[in-house]
Amino acid sequence: MYEFHSADYAPDAFEVRVSELLVATAEGGDALICSAVTEVLQLLREKLHMDVVFVSEFVDGHRVFRRIEADADKRVFEEGQSHPLEYTFCQRVVDGRLPQMVKHWATDPATQGLPKLPFPLGSYLSVPVVLGDGRVYGTLCCFSFAENEELSQRDLKKLEMTAQFTARRIDEVRMREAANAAQSATLPARRDH
Repeated sequence: MYEFHSADYAPDAFEVRVSELLVATAEGGDALICSAVTEVLQLLREKLHMDVVFVSEFVDGHRVFRRIEADADKRVFEEGQSHPLEYTFCQRVVDGRLPQMVKHWATDPATQGLPKLPFPLGSYLSVPVVLGDGRVYGTLCCFSFAENEELSQRDLKKLEMTAQFTARRIDEVRMREAANAAQSATLPARRDH
């Protein structure tokens, strides 16, 4: 079984549910980010009292939204939509220019001078999704339109743990796809007579 927490961090019911969903479905599905991840994003959104939760991938200098969990009236992004990576908050978190947790977006010194968004941003959490080979796949982020004073380091740990499980899931699917491709390449060509 995977161990993604330190000795001073005891998982709660949320973490147990996340691990059950993502480990139990490791063999199912063909997508890199399966439906179990979507269910985990729903759980995150509810538990952290956030409006939007998403997984993004960094592709050819862009951030691409791969999975988004939000109520229909709060969807400010769509899956597949992309933006130049350098201008995203995701990239700023990954390279350390922006903290992983911002409770008061409008007044936090780290957010001053950042581009304005077409929607209100109150609180924000973001962590990188790091694959087994050390490459950054993208980020797991969530935000609320209103400030959320209740956010804590424990909430950030929940996001980090979920990002680690998501990375494991992506690695497993990619390895399986690579093995299937290698097996297909070694099969003799079929001849019709």
